[in-house]
Amino acid sequence: MSNDPPSPVSSPLSYLELVKICDNFRLPPNFGSTDVFQKPSDTDSFVPWTLSQSPGSPAVGLLRLDIVDLLRKEKPGTWIIPEPQAGYRVSFDASVNTPRKRTAVLKELSERWRDTGGFPASIGPRKWRNEMFPVYRNPFGVHEYYPENDSDEGEGNYAFQMERAACALFGVITYGIHMTVYQGIASSPQVKIWVPTRAKTKQTWPSWLDNSVAGGIPSGMPVFESLAKECEEEASMEADIARKHAKPVGAISYFFRNRMHFLQPEIEYVYDLGVPHDTPFQPRPLDGEVESFDLLSLDEVKSKLRQGIFKPNCAAVLIDFFVRHGHLTPDDEPDYMEIVSRLHGRLEYERWCPQV
Repeated sequence: MSNDPPSPVSSPLSYLELVKICDNFRLPPNFGSTDVFQKPSDTDSFVPWTLSQSPGSPAVGLLRLDIVDLLRKEKPGTWIIPEPQAGYRVSFDASVNTPRKRTAVLKELSERWRDTGGFPASIGPRKWRNEMFPVYRNPFGVHEYYPENDSDEGEGNYAFQMERAACALFGVITYGIHMTVYQGIASSPQVKIWVPTRAKTKQTWPSWLDNSVAGGIPSGMPVFESLAKECEEEASMEADIARKHAKPVGAISYFFRNRMHFLQPEIEYVYDLGVPHDTPFQPRPLDGEVESFDLLSLDEVKSKLRQGIFKPNCAAVLIDFFVRHGHLTPDDEPDYMEIVSRLHGRLEYERWCPQV
């Protein structure tokens, strides 16, 4: 994440360079071997985090070694951390075996670290979101949420929930919605796109350019309901407009490591909304997260993209829009297949903790 306003680059970035800024991490070839176990100050090595030590227990995160070292100091009965060896993994204690119990452990831990000044750039008072994000057994599976279910018989996909700001500390996969609102014909060179500037007071990426509507998906909220909520809160768009005209067009995924070397693998559900000719529409900031909206031509959007002043994942969403609507083609973009494949990867998930 970034706390600084954008600064245009001196020479235009290529589309592949923009994708690489967002999708900027790969697990090392020796991931999981004893060669990677260095001292806790090593911020380039990670350990899988699974729900339990049982064979086949799903991986839910990737932990930096300093986080693992802190978890070793926690009270008995909350975490299991074997001595470093090839294939070892961190997990909850066997007694922490339900979604409610896992959520409670992480809530107490995250709030204590926040209150004692741990990782202030991630979970300090100014960074705390007070919003819960879901974590799933299968990150590519169904989005479920059963807050009252205190059993854990392995049938559901919902594993637990945790504070949004703390997700990067634990390397869990998070989810969001991003929508491009455009006027005109999407495939036409004359199409125009509504582009917001993030507020100067945003906790992350202040003053950067964003997608027309975007936001995280909190626990308990379906994907489209999250979109409708953000439409109203960020752009003053009536929910009926979103329900009638927003079209789901796929998803992108990327493996991002922030400047503090914490991992933020993310999956974004992508929507398009073409404003109908007979529907007057002028997005307006409402909740204080957006400074202003501008209706930009395709050439203006491309220019600002290549200046590097869009939030990185928003740049990736716009590049996906260009691909889908023929503004970026195999004939005019030499890195076309590299771009497309990097926008739709599986986050190397099969390597996180090979099933045995």
